[in-house]
Amino acid sequence: MGTWRGLRVAFILGSLFMILLIIVYWDDVGGFNLYPLQEPKHKSPHLQTTAGPSHSTYTSRAQTSSSSAVPTTAPSTTLVLEETGGAAEAHTEEEEEGKEKQLQRKEETREEEEEEEKERSRNAEEDREQEARKQRIVDVCSGKDAVEFPGRTRAFEQIPNRELDHLIVDDTHQIIYCYVPKVACTNWKRVMVVLSQSLISPSSGKPYTDPEAVPPDLVHNSSLHLTFAKFWRHYGSLSRHLMALKLQHYTKFLFVRDPFVRLISAFRNKFGRPNEDFYKQFGSVMLRRYANVSGGLPETAAEAFAAGIKPTFQQFITYLLDAETERESIFNEHWRQVYRLCHPCQVKYDFIGRLETLETDAEHLLKLLEVDQLLRFPSGARNRTAASWERDWFAQIPITMRRELYKLYQPDFEMFGYPKPDSTLHQ
Repeated sequence: MGTWRGLRVAFILGSLFMILLIIVYWDDVGGFNLYPLQEPKHKSPHLQTTAGPSHSTYTSRAQTSSSSAVPTTAPSTTLVLEETGGAAEAHTEEEEEGKEKQLQRKEETREEEEEEEKERSRNAEEDREQEARKQRIVDVCSGKDAVEFPGRTRAFEQIPNRELDHLIVDDTHQIIYCYVPKVACTNWKRVMVVLSQSLISPSSGKPYTDPEAVPPDLVHNSSLHLTFAKFWRHYGSLSRHLMALKLQHYTKFLFVRDPFVRLISAFRNKFGRPNEDFYKQFGSVMLRRYANVSGGLPETAAEAFAAGIKPTFQQFITYLLDAETERESIFNEHWRQVYRLCHPCQVKYDFIGRLETLETDAEHLLKLLEVDQLLRFPSGARNRTAASWERDWFAQIPITMRRELYKLYQPDFEMFGYPKPDSTLHQ
């Protein structure tokens, strides 16, 4: 029993001791607060500054919790913001680039439309000019302008074959070109050679495709070109019928030039330098008739030029006005009137070009012929004889001769719209 009693006493004393410890350390334990980490919802500054030890414990724990949370949340948020900002910036750049491209496309479209409008305007103006040129021919040929000249009223069938040798035919592209010497005819013959594939290039063994590459001295070989004058040999009795069909369905064109300027160009080219053929056939005749050369004429053009013997421009004009020359009917093609070379009163040309507007007329014509994608008109040197030279060249020609010469070429002046050279005829 004594033992049991002792145990009971010890238990009671131990219990009392434990109760005493609880009382002593109550504030440190914090009572029986079930949410030790949760701060009060409403805290006054007074409470924050006067809080006891337990509040300090809560604050430090909260700060610890917050500080531990910052490293895990802040970088993630920053990354999201950076990615969002970068995407927005990239999106803005794309929008700006898209706007610039759209503006550029609009500007290009506007420029294309303006260029197309200019092209339409140019074409319309050129078409009006062509109609005016063709109408002038109709008026002169109908006798409206009271200009008389041989062959004005005859029918095409009445024109001898030998007078149709300037009408070059290209059946492949359905084109008829009447060439006029001293009016860019070398380059237009080059174009016709390429279109008809009638000349083989020795370097390639194939027909020429570039007119500028065709040797100029070869294009005047008559064997290269099919002309109306050759139809009788090819087609016999059907030749005139075929000519009529081609004249009806093919596109026909020619190029012209101020008649007096063309004369000056012909003289400079054929008599201003040694030319054996023209010296023998024409130059020597002019010298014998009008030059009073003593001791006989040199045999060759080279000898004549070396001796200072050569026809003058006045002798050339005198020769053209000589009645004997007209009777001989030897008006060379280089100074023969265009109305006698190309018969515009019988052949209804679809296009009349001028040397004075060669570049624009050639471009317009190639489009009309639908061959502008196949070739370009040669850009070689043009004939340098200018209209401004006319007064100087005719200064030594008597006015009576000038007026006679004008009558000889008046149909060309009137028909192709060249003004009467009053300054040349009255000074």
